[in-house]
Amino acid sequence: MKPRVLSGIQPTSDSFHLGNYIGAVRNWVSMQDEFDAFYFIPDLHSITMGHDPVALRSRTRASVAQLLAVGLDPKRCTVFVQSHVPEHAELGWVLGCITGFGEASRMTQFKDRSVRSGAESVTVGFFNYPILQAADVLIYQADKVPVGEDQRQHIELTRDLAQRFNTRFGQTFTVPEPHILKATAKILDLQDPAAKMSKSAASQAGVLDLLEEPASLRKKIRSAVTDTGREVRADDGKPGITNLLTIAAVLTGRAVAELEEDFLGKGYGDFKAEVAEIVVEHVTPIRERYDEIVADPAYLDAVVADGAARAGAVARETMAVVRERVGFLPLPGA
Repeated sequence: MKPRVLSGIQPTSDSFHLGNYIGAVRNWVSMQDEFDAFYFIPDLHSITMGHDPVALRSRTRASVAQLLAVGLDPKRCTVFVQSHVPEHAELGWVLGCITGFGEASRMTQFKDRSVRSGAESVTVGFFNYPILQAADVLIYQADKVPVGEDQRQHIELTRDLAQRFNTRFGQTFTVPEPHILKATAKILDLQDPAAKMSKSAASQAGVLDLLEEPASLRKKIRSAVTDTGREVRADDGKPGITNLLTIAAVLTGRAVAELEEDFLGKGYGDFKAEVAEIVVEHVTPIRERYDEIVADPAYLDAVVADGAARAGAVARETMAVVRERVGFLPLPGA
């Protein structure tokens, strides 16, 4: 059997951005052949700090459609929505009952939010966020979890909780390993190349969306912050140009050094124009495929329903064991 991998992407906006795509989603496409892959939209996580219900519903569907548009095949992987599998929340409660308050308080996201906004502004849901993340992984007995280095702490908590439960109640959970792609490029904000590209940025002028129109993409790239001088070269002192070179290299599959050679003696204007065309050429088929998918709501509904059925079957099997181990009565009719 193939090892199982699980990952998700939140429906926090109408479109994924290029950083999401290059840093995570793009890699999921190849992984669906190497692994028994489960990919989900964590809508439960999206309500921890306030939300618009209408927007959440729309963005959840749009997120599923984008996963399909970039190349995920529901015949080769399981694509589903988190809230369609209630066992996530049930296991989250059980794990919360074996998680120490101090342990949860040390999680980076909670500490950062508390410092920025004050602990009183943080919801209990946000505080429990890492525990629900652990449940997301353990409910499917995942062997690997693709994460960036900034998510390693959450995987360590997941591993700790799995081992703790197994020790107290008997072998139940697979203890997952982080699947960190060392070569994954970090895509930076075009207007603030000291920060990662993010939907939470104060300005979206430096964020390139997968579903964005070509004219808008070209304008943002032409307006990207660059550096002093005219040489197109990757350098620690040239974060703006380095970021654009990284984007071009990843999307073309070419080495940065090759691109530097191509633009030897040319200025930033020519370089930005070329990067813009590379981005437009790459994302246009994704946007067109997305439009086809959302124009067929019956197909999208069928994919979501099938994903919920497949994921739910695995989750129910795990929870049946968990319920028995912790001492709950069997479900009536089970």
